[in-house]
Amino acid sequence: MIELRQQLADLHQLLVTSGLVVWTAGNVSARVPGEDLLLIKPSGVPYEDLTAESMVLCDLDGKPVQDGLKPSSDVYAHAYVYRQRPDVSGVVHTHSTYATAWAARGEPIPCVLTAMADEFGGEIPVGPFALIGGDDIGRGIVATLAGHRSPAVLMRNHGVFTIGRTAREAVKAAVMCEDVARTVHISRQLGTPDKIAPDDVDRLYDRYQNVYGQGVR
Repeated sequence: MIELRQQLADLHQLLVTSGLVVWTAGNVSARVPGEDLLLIKPSGVPYEDLTAESMVLCDLDGKPVQDGLKPSSDVYAHAYVYRQRPDVSGVVHTHSTYATAWAARGEPIPCVLTAMADEFGGEIPVGPFALIGGDDIGRGIVATLAGHRSPAVLMRNHGVFTIGRTAREAVKAAVMCEDVARTVHISRQLGTPDKIAPDDVDRLYDRYQNVYGQGVR
């Protein structure tokens, strides 16, 4: 648990250095292996003050199981995802600029880049508008990503949520989501970008997921 707490604190700093968050917005959570528990960023605490000890331990209903700091207001959304998706062990939320601009428009990011095919296996979809503070956001995430290969969803008028087999994978998806959102936005200023053919998307996705790299993602 100590190691997971430190990893989570370090991943929050990665959100900062990647330019995905400002002030106290955004959060990363991780499922505790072998237990019905999660760790998540505390509510309203500046990133520079986050430590391994400040990560908040909650059950999978989003309720803290120890005295101390309050969890992020998004905890119920994260908890819902973990309850419904046993394959997910990391969830990230950001308001990163370009991806959130697409969310504000309620428009999916079309798959016009090989990097998108690699990481997302197609377009990045848009989820429904939902108020913060309950599990409605989590319900929207799960429903939208059902049947999608994308680990990222643009929640309408809100921002980005990403999932992963680990918290680090979810952070990677958030970084990549912002990168492609920016590039596709710029390409649209020059004209209409060409979508990649579905068969080619499938081939690119398979290669990246199963061949690329050294076997550790």
